Amino acid sequence: MKKLNLAVLCSGGGTNLQSIIDAIENKELFGEIKIVISNNSKAFALERANKHNISALHLSHKQFATPEEFDQKLLEVLKSNQIDMIILAGYMKMLSPTIIRTYKNKILNIHPALLPHFGGPGMYGIHVHEAVIKSGVKITGVTVHIVDEVYDHGAIVMQKAVEVKDDDTPETLAERVLKVEHQTYKEAIQLFAEDKVEIRDNKTYIKL
Repeated sequence: MKKLNLAVLCSGGGTNLQSIIDAIENKELFGEIKIVISNNSKAFALERANKHNISALHLSHKQFATPEEFDQKLLEVLKSNQIDMIILAGYMKMLSPTIIRTYKNKILNIHPALLPHFGGPGMYGIHVHEAVIKSGVKITGVTVHIVDEVYDHGAIVMQKAVEVKDDDTPETLAERVLKVEHQTYKEAIQLFAEDKVEIRDNKTYIKL
């Protein structure tokens, strides 16, 4: 089993980051977060990293003249930290094809619905849960997937279902889904640490 060097990219509070930190400290996840990167200088995720003595970096496109310069800096940071996997945890920017191709099949994202439904541009955060409730479906959930060059499109690694209750609001549904996110993400990352994931033709196969 390989101890994974992880880079976690966040834009906000970082509750999924915290669940990954906790899983590593509790020895549920065989990895080390080498660096937390946020495009938002005020993201609480950066404070979470500092509290756990994890390197934290504010890195935004606004700091660079061109997208290419941003990519070059991000790649430098990732390579200097010998990153095995990039974990998106509420990161609100689309990674460039350059980054995605360099770390092909080594970038994970978690989405608060059962893809391919309720995904794509604009489908993030509370907007997802609003759309779920409006649709009338009885089951939603979470999806951990490989990041490719299309929003919410890459190979699905793991999914878990969450019941949609008749009296749910987007906020109550979001709260229950988030708890399942925290559990599911660490389990999915651990599959990679155990080298149990094989990806072929945009499908994942989990080795027993």
